[in-house]
Amino acid sequence: MFAKYQFHLLAFFAGAACVFGFAPFGLFPLPVLALSVLFILWQRVDTPSAAGWLGWSFGLGLFGAGIGWIYVALHDYGGMPMPLAALATLLFAAFLALFPALAGYAQARFPNINGRYFRSPEAEKRAQPGLRWQLSQPLMLGLLMPTIWVAIEWLRGTIFTGFPWLTLGYAHSGSPLAGYAPVLGVYGVSLAAAVSAGALALFWQTRAKRALGLLLAIWLGGALLQQVSWTQPQGEPLSVALVQGNIPQDIKFNPDLLADTLETYQHLVGQADARLTILPETAFPILREELPPLLVTGLEVQAEARGGDVLAGVFEHEGGQYYNSVVTFGAAPEQHYRKQHRVPFGEFIPLRFVLGPLINEVLNIPMGDLAAGDHTQAPLAVAGQQVAANICYEDVFGEEIIRALPQATLLANFTNDAWYGHSHAAAQHNQISQLRALETGRMMLRATNTGVTAIIGADGTILQQLPQHQPGILQGVAQGYTGATPYVRLGNAGLWLLLAGMLAYAWLRREPANG
Repeated sequence: MFAKYQFHLLAFFAGAACVFGFAPFGLFPLPVLALSVLFILWQRVDTPSAAGWLGWSFGLGLFGAGIGWIYVALHDYGGMPMPLAALATLLFAAFLALFPALAGYAQARFPNINGRYFRSPEAEKRAQPGLRWQLSQPLMLGLLMPTIWVAIEWLRGTIFTGFPWLTLGYAHSGSPLAGYAPVLGVYGVSLAAAVSAGALALFWQTRAKRALGLLLAIWLGGALLQQVSWTQPQGEPLSVALVQGNIPQDIKFNPDLLADTLETYQHLVGQADARLTILPETAFPILREELPPLLVTGLEVQAEARGGDVLAGVFEHEGGQYYNSVVTFGAAPEQHYRKQHRVPFGEFIPLRFVLGPLINEVLNIPMGDLAAGDHTQAPLAVAGQQVAANICYEDVFGEEIIRALPQATLLANFTNDAWYGHSHAAAQHNQISQLRALETGRMMLRATNTGVTAIIGADGTILQQLPQHQPGILQGVAQGYTGATPYVRLGNAGLWLLLAGMLAYAWLRREPANG
């Protein structure tokens, strides 16, 4: 019994340690080590339910330590009472932990070399001995567990609108495994990390040299892929200015201070000296038609004088619907992009007829009932570029970002992470944008309210960034790119073909069971 609790504590702390693999810490080997611990623990329990509970303990450590910033959004800025906000954050972490639990349960359903079949005594009696089979330890650790782990990560990033935050691959924005991103996307990077964890677990238990060989091959393969240029520069570089207004969230939507907010951004845009100037999500926290004409004229005149455009976050109203949008001002005709992937409970309320009254009682979120923009929207044709805009949370979904490619030459993220205070959320979010740059072979320009405002190269490298929580203008140079990475062409289909192939190979290499 004591060993059982030790296993759960070890799984919990291994999950919590994973968080240090992500930004702002960047200790990317840690998640691989932590997952290898979980894989070993899974091999030391006798039932699928026990493996599931170990996965849940691991997930509770990972998400409990990794998404604490949700409490800040709920309590500090959403107005939710402290006990309720703490409980909601804990329950959400516990819910997310169900996905690692499912991975543990699913892998345990496969009979392994230790002779555990996890069937009831009655089913065992009915089983035909000639049909019994098992997977060897290398197949379990090197193929089955990593495959199931990544498939469940994808499920977490898809079901109920998806929450792919802390997907294992994001920890490797700066590691050799990042080379797999342009080929298989972030889940492909997760797969490389998970197979590495399996190889490491196999070596720990058997001292098999082939496990170290597999580990070396994976990391060397990623490093070699980083040398491939999947896309090509298009046209001349252009000057860019990313504006960070640093408007505190608790006053951002205060109507009495609206004039100060507008003046702040007008002043910063006036100081910027670039062909393309980008302002954050809802930099102007009012409707487009309510913007003062003098402000609009000023933006257009300044942009046209530089031969370019200003892109700014603002709300729009059309056909009785409200949208979180990006609007252009300047030399090009006015265009807009409307956010497609909304944040549940922040920008819309699921099952509104049931949950609406309850949510409205405990949360105070301005413009919390927004419509979704069209799933296919053309890039913004500004400053001689085709800019694929994405607003805040949207850059978490790589399979959605590639809809605008290969037409788009630049990516731009407009966000307001002021909701999360001084937590690690902004750094984690910036790291997610690095993977989008890697997947697409495009530069990513991030304009944020309080940070991280950054220019990210097509290779995922952070070229420049502003200090957080202070106003400023990030002046730099951006290069448009053309062409398509394998991930842009195939999306997640390439990953699923690989996962299916790995499972098929494991099945073909199965062995007769003893007894």
